[in-house]
Amino acid sequence: MLRRRTQEEDSAALIDMAPRAGKGDSYGSTANTLEPGGHQAAACRVGSPAKPRIADFVLVWEEDLKPGQQQDTTTRDKTDMHGDWRETFLDNLRAAGLCVDQTQALPSGGLSHPEFLGSDNQDTFFSNTQRHQILFEILAKTPYGHEKKGLFGIDQLLSEGVFSAAFPLHDGPFMTPPEGLQAPGLNQRQVLSQHWARWRKWNKYQPLDHVRRYFGEKVALYFAWLGFYTGWLLPAAAVGTLVFLVGCSMLFSDTPTQELCSSADSFEMCPLCPDCPFWLLSSICALVQAGRLFDHGGTVFFSLFMALWAVLFLEYWKRKSATLAYRWGCSDYEDIEERPRPQFAASAPTMALNPITGEDEPYFPERSRLHRVLAGSVVVVMMVAVVVMFLVSIILYRAIMAILVSKSDNTVLAAWASRIASLTGSVVNLIFILILSKIYLALAHVLTRWEMHRTQTKFEDAFTLKVFIFQFVNFYSSPIYIAFFKGRFVGYPGNYHTLFGIRNEECAAGGCLIELAQELLVIMVGKQIINNVQEILVPKLKGWWQKVRLRSRKRQAGAAVAAGRAPWEADYELLPCEGLFDEYLEMVLQFGFVTIFVAACPLAPLFALLNNWVEIRLDARKFVSESRRPVAERAQDIGIWFHILAGLKHLAVISNAFLLAFSSDFLPRAYYQWSRARDLRGFVNFTLARAPPAFAAAHNRTCRYQAFRDDDGQYSRTYWNLLAIRLAFVIVFEHVVFSIGRVLDLLVPDIPESVEIKVKREYYLAKQALAENEALFGAGGAKDNQPLAQEMRLGPQA
Repeated sequence: MLRRRTQEEDSAALIDMAPRAGKGDSYGSTANTLEPGGHQAAACRVGSPAKPRIADFVLVWEEDLKPGQQQDTTTRDKTDMHGDWRETFLDNLRAAGLCVDQTQALPSGGLSHPEFLGSDNQDTFFSNTQRHQILFEILAKTPYGHEKKGLFGIDQLLSEGVFSAAFPLHDGPFMTPPEGLQAPGLNQRQVLSQHWARWRKWNKYQPLDHVRRYFGEKVALYFAWLGFYTGWLLPAAAVGTLVFLVGCSMLFSDTPTQELCSSADSFEMCPLCPDCPFWLLSSICALVQAGRLFDHGGTVFFSLFMALWAVLFLEYWKRKSATLAYRWGCSDYEDIEERPRPQFAASAPTMALNPITGEDEPYFPERSRLHRVLAGSVVVVMMVAVVVMFLVSIILYRAIMAILVSKSDNTVLAAWASRIASLTGSVVNLIFILILSKIYLALAHVLTRWEMHRTQTKFEDAFTLKVFIFQFVNFYSSPIYIAFFKGRFVGYPGNYHTLFGIRNEECAAGGCLIELAQELLVIMVGKQIINNVQEILVPKLKGWWQKVRLRSRKRQAGAAVAAGRAPWEADYELLPCEGLFDEYLEMVLQFGFVTIFVAACPLAPLFALLNNWVEIRLDARKFVSESRRPVAERAQDIGIWFHILAGLKHLAVISNAFLLAFSSDFLPRAYYQWSRARDLRGFVNFTLARAPPAFAAAHNRTCRYQAFRDDDGQYSRTYWNLLAIRLAFVIVFEHVVFSIGRVLDLLVPDIPESVEIKVKREYYLAKQALAENEALFGAGGAKDNQPLAQEMRLGPQA
């Protein structure tokens, strides 16, 4: 039965499929109880009235109607419309066979305390997570108005504000009872909290089967991938740290660096802007020494190592993923078992026969979907253009800032002008990145819904691809510019090239590679720090505010804030679960930084490893203790994220080849050793060109600049020789890495042999069972099908 709500209340509908029970499990059922004020809490039961029931799903709505409060016509009409939609929705759920209890958190006489009891006859045909999945499927399809107008499903009701929340209940509290782990009857949430979501478990394997049982395959696969990736970062971090230490040991023994630092006033450099002063090359000694930490022969080895590391990582993850998918019985989920999305089913204009299942299903023409995808792609390209515009503005900012700082009377500050401009530009770029990310995320949601993808997997893949293309340009555009374009189109003294009237940027003192390393550290490490701070502080602040807000409403309604809260109340005070997209995106972008630009920063894998050790436990704590329980979803792999990782792997090979060839000093040094001096004496003078006579005459003094040009400003023979060597190096490096990667791909099978044998065994048993069944029916008509059912139930656990 339903009862009238009081003036100000939080209401909840507790939804269940059928009665079930179990001794000792008192979390999540309702029974008719008397409230302190004498009212009776509503409870709808299926089956015998004497049997209490366990609530599987909770719908919550809030109303704020204080006595005597006046509302304008628009607000009152909206409230009435929401109320009608809500009642229609709940009536349709009852018509679908669900048991719906309506109870109130704030009755006039005080806070309601429904009892949560068990029963002796628990139906275990469906697991807890399966019940949640079935219920959510019904909630997502149930209409509350005209379906063709989009008036259906719990998602739409949540977006309209008709309901405040919709979530399945946790199994119980996550805190361990006073008896500790020896206490009888620990629920799954407590087990995960103690053995998984604890900081001191950082060195333990994750209990993936328990995670899958409680949160579903999709969440379990994310944590499996994150743990696997973190484990593989260990050798990458160790080798990267070793390469960095080699650079440290070479810092004070490198001949060109010693020559530069001891050059005093031997090399007077040309001004960095029209009004800037001449400067001495020896003033950037510290910057050049810092650059040598990353730019040496060991970097070539490390780039090759990381390219092969990425190949092996993805190959072995395919094996791990196939093993988990088989063990969890979801190897063919997307092809055979996955049903159309509820939103697609309600909005599709026609029905068509599914050739696999032989059933009529909602259908949307592929040609129409293609047109929508193309239209959405135009919007994506426009947003990418916006990012490029911001990149150009950052470039102009750095150029202007460098000019302003270089005019300073402080000689040290003037010498560091390019570095200061680059550092502040990196910070501004990070701010732009974070702001644009939020805007585009909402836009991508709208575009993907409009494209009408049939299944949830296809929907998520399309959404992921859109966001990643944008985020790739957003996060990587500045490092790509520094690595491959900055300093390439500068010109020479007396004939400098300009952009919008401002002289093109040169590489900062010490070279572009050290500047790229700085950019990577600011964006990658800065983003990681910001994300971790957000994941630690924001949930606590939001959770605190949620509790304060709800308890304040109770006090305003004259209800005492009791210590014993209903379980659905306790779960409502938790934060909504926001899914896995942001978690995947953060890690995949990190993978890109670790692989694409690793030649510029060998310490990137170490920073990624340290971050991921923290990330695993943060995410585990968030799912177990800080967020409402998500609806368990099935999945057979990590989806399109794997293909994105594979694309980044190929891009990393090309990027590192060009970085080593064009941004590093590795090839110029090798060429100098081969053609001039083995000990590299005179290398600094070799890399500097003299200003043209016209420029020297105009300033009545000569100066040097970094380039391979003749005295008249034209490219020298050395430049063309080096260009040929660089292009040859790129071709050889790519072919060697791709060839080795292909060999490794062939040597490492995608599916472990043990899993292949089990799959073939199951296929054989299935054929044998079908053959025996046909023989039975052919011999004597209808027989008992139980042996067939037993054979067909043989699965991954057999």
